[in-house]
Amino acid sequence: MTRGDDRRSRPRRRGQGELEAQVLAALGAADGPVTAGWVQERIGGDLAYTTVMTILTRLLAKNAVTRQRDGRAFVWTGAADEAGLAALRMRKVLDGERDRRAVLANFVTALPPGDEQLLRALLDRAEEGGEGGGTGEGPPSSVRER
Repeated sequence: MTRGDDRRSRPRRRGQGELEAQVLAALGAADGPVTAGWVQERIGGDLAYTTVMTILTRLLAKNAVTRQRDGRAFVWTGAADEAGLAALRMRKVLDGERDRRAVLANFVTALPPGDEQLLRALLDRAEEGGEGGGTGEGPPSSVRER
């Protein structure tokens, strides 16, 4: 067997965040809180229970899921969809930067015109306390300059 043959026999490697997205999608399809075993069944394939638990725990650390004790086990609920998870990752990157203002300025100036207009509209709506996470006291804390 050649090295190339060996690679073909291995399962396809998932892309970064693909399992998290699959877990969030499964939780989103649930009627209520579910066990890790339920998630494992919905995702299918040969995914180990421990892998599902690792992903759920990582999503919990990112505030993308919640859990509560149900007897001896935990049941899980999605707290963020894929867009919410992407927003959490963006905030984490931004929080890790020293010059937050410069990062935001570079981000905004690199946006295509349509995205820039959308961002402006979302910030306006947040300032008005409308949909988009605002409280009527300006943009959400994750948007305000720190």
